[in-house]
Amino acid sequence: MFIGQYEHRLEEKGRLSIPKKFRSELGGGTVLSQGLDGCLFLYPKSSWEQLINKLSQLPLTKRDTRSFTRVLSYAASEVEFDGIGRILIPDYLRQFAGLVDACVVAGAIDRVEIWSQAKFKIYSAKVNQHAEDIAEKLELS
Repeated sequence: MFIGQYEHRLEEKGRLSIPKKFRSELGGGTVLSQGLDGCLFLYPKSSWEQLINKLSQLPLTKRDTRSFTRVLSYAASEVEFDGIGRILIPDYLRQFAGLVDACVVAGAIDRVEIWSQAKFKIYSAKVNQHAEDIAEKLELS
């Protein structure tokens, strides 16, 4: 389970340090993909395969199924940790997420999200402002 948030700096060559706490759960291989809301998703390979399996069960005849599967898979990249716990984020994913310098690496239960710090602050403020309304719409019984 991935929880918490950490601030890190993207290195000039596109490498980003992933917190040790998260790396221990990502040890069996990782997949980095374009995410939603302007962030990147970093999945353990086993969770990525479960997600792709679920998507492949949806009807191919549905445009939204094809589109969402493409969004995730076209921009996906298997990434490896270097000796000091960094991953290399491909240029096209850095551009998508607006990653330049300050980043937030946040746990999102089954995945890690990588945000530009500026986008993260804006998104968090907006969501936190409506947290009660959002919670009320969910059925968590």
